[in-house]
Amino acid sequence: MHHPSQRWFSLLRPLAVLCMVFLGSACQERGEVVHIFAASSLTEAFTELEQAFEAAHPDTDVRLQFAGSQILRLQIEQGADAHVFASANRDHMQILVASGHVVEMQPLAGNELVVIVPRSNPSQIQRFADLPRARRLVIGNRNVPVGEYALKMLERTTSLGAEFDTQVLSRVVSEENNVRLVRAKVELGEADAAIVYRSDAVASERVKMVSIPAPINVRADYTMGRVGGSQGRADVDRWFAFVASPEGQAILSRNGFEVNP
Repeated sequence: MHHPSQRWFSLLRPLAVLCMVFLGSACQERGEVVHIFAASSLTEAFTELEQAFEAAHPDTDVRLQFAGSQILRLQIEQGADAHVFASANRDHMQILVASGHVVEMQPLAGNELVVIVPRSNPSQIQRFADLPRARRLVIGNRNVPVGEYALKMLERTTSLGAEFDTQVLSRVVSEENNVRLVRAKVELGEADAAIVYRSDAVASERVKMVSIPAPINVRADYTMGRVGGSQGRADVDRWFAFVASPEGQAILSRNGFEVNP
């Protein structure tokens, strides 16, 4: 009499054989896993980087986790299993470097702020100077890089009137914990305008982008760091090299980022 586990094995074995015949190595678990914590605004770019990297290195499994940079920093401080941290704000990275959680950091890309509006543009915001027309404006909270950058940018708007920043901030109906939540409010028709990164506007077909004048705008400098404990790992070395390669830089550029900052 066969043991129940033997019967299950005999049933599953043909499925395993079919999997290997038709899907090959996709049926096998990858030998190495690289855990990458990345700012929410990097979602599309890093997903594309992951796919291209794994195609070139089929024995490595890249696992991405996205959130606000400040949340990811706290998770790393608390011992989360991360090998790479990509931040939208130098401050969060430098805090981790100072505490020894990140042992190596390097520039990743640049970004800038834009205003987004729904395709229907109910408040008729055609240029940045029209932003006070918004009835419902959404920004990031001040503890999130995109929120901090937005407040710094508004401090530079005196050329548009002494009360311009006050008028704009009076239209704020929500402050979100990451830039994807900010964008979602516009995509869902719950806001007339929002302040996000250019890369987030490029990635959405449901919004229109309104540029912010260069003298007023704020540059976002993204950095990528090696989390302590990942020193000497060849797979992590390969990830850093791939991102810096012409193919990696093209992916970042295609997703709205400024490369080689």
